[in-house]
Amino acid sequence: MKLETERLCIVEFAPEMARDVHANSLDADTRRFVPDEVFATVEDARRAIEFLMAQYGRMDGPQAYPVLTKADGKNIGYVQMVPLEGGRWEIGYHIARNYVGKGYATEAVRAFVPKMAEKLGLREVYGVCLRDNLASRRVLEKCGFEPVFEGVGDYQGQKREIFVSVRRL
Repeated sequence: MKLETERLCIVEFAPEMARDVHANSLDADTRRFVPDEVFATVEDARRAIEFLMAQYGRMDGPQAYPVLTKADGKNIGYVQMVPLEGGRWEIGYHIARNYVGKGYATEAVRAFVPKMAEKLGLREVYGVCLRDNLASRRVLEKCGFEPVFEGVGDYQGQKREIFVSVRRL
């Protein structure tokens, strides 16, 4: 898959992206909001990329794609669709700290959700984040997601204060 927006390219992962994936995973926001996506070493990132690459073409596992800038091909983060229980799917995304506040996450999510919903045959996509992740909540809102729950729920295997929204397609 290759998806282009005005400023971004969303492409499939390749093993040579491991160094950038590792570096992008180490920022404070990743540690705080998605600690299971922090890679201690480049080799850990490479193994994760190999797993994600093996999911392409399947319909039962995460569908993750790096986000690159069109201007210079810099890997600045990722967007993904992750299966939830009951046949539902969740959007996930992260933009590296040096690139936040520029609208990249919103641009990527706006382009990615309809494309992946069509590919996966979805009529709705969920957005789940920690309740205090205001930046992520704003991205979801700008991309047409509507709030459906706010309170204590399961987040990466722990009971946390979460925010859940849905976009119906």
